[in-house]
Amino acid sequence: MTAGEVPEKPRICRLAVLVSGSGTTLQALLDEILADRLEAEVCVVISSRRDVAAPDRARRHGVPVHIMRPRDFSTPQEHDSALCSLLQQFRPDLLLLAGYLSILGESVMKQFGGRIMNIHPSLLPAFGGKGCFGNHVHRQVLEYGCKVSGATVMFVDESVDTGPIILQEAVAVQDDDTVESLARRVGEVERRIYPKAVQLFASGRLSVEGRRVRILTGR
Repeated sequence: MTAGEVPEKPRICRLAVLVSGSGTTLQALLDEILADRLEAEVCVVISSRRDVAAPDRARRHGVPVHIMRPRDFSTPQEHDSALCSLLQQFRPDLLLLAGYLSILGESVMKQFGGRIMNIHPSLLPAFGGKGCFGNHVHRQVLEYGCKVSGATVMFVDESVDTGPIILQEAVAVQDDDTVESLARRVGEVERRIYPKAVQLFASGRLSVEGRRVRILTGR
C-alpha cells in the first residue's frame, strides 16, 4: 500500500433472513451486527406470515420486509419461483432460515444451494425431520427421557434437517424441566451459535467436504 492510499474495506456478507414467527433469532443476528461482532448486513427479511412480530423487528432496523405467504400462490412451484425471483433482486450471499416453517423449493435450492443455513433446537440427527420444530422438539426430548439436548446449525439440503452440520452445542436436561424451561435454555444457545456460524461463513472459514463441515483457521 502506497502512502496516502486508503485500505480497501472487507466485503460485508449480505444476508436474507426467512421467518415465520416472533423473530428472536433475527433479533440476535441484528444485535450482533450492531455490536460489530458480525461482519454482515441483513438486506431483506421475508416472512411467510403477516400476523407475527419478526417483520416489525426488521422494520425498526430499517431492513426491507416482504410478506410472501405460500397460501397466496396457486401451487408450491409458483411460490418457489416467486421467492427465488425476489431473493435474486437483493443478491444475498447467504440465506438464513430463522424459524421459517415452509419448505424451500427446487428453484431456491438450485440458485442458493450451499449458501443456506438453518438452526434447529436439538442435537441432530436426533429429533429432527418433518413436524419437529419449536416446542414439539422439546416435548419429545422430555418424553423420551433424554439427559442432554441442544442446538444445531446446519447447511440446508433437499431434505428436512439432514444437511451438513456446522456447529452444535449441548444443553443439559434438568429433572424438573418443562417444555418452556428447556426451550428457554436451548433458545439462548441458538441465539449465540447462529451468529457465530454466520461469521465463520462471512470470513471464509467453512469448508464442506461431503457431510463434514471443517472450520478453517482464522484469517
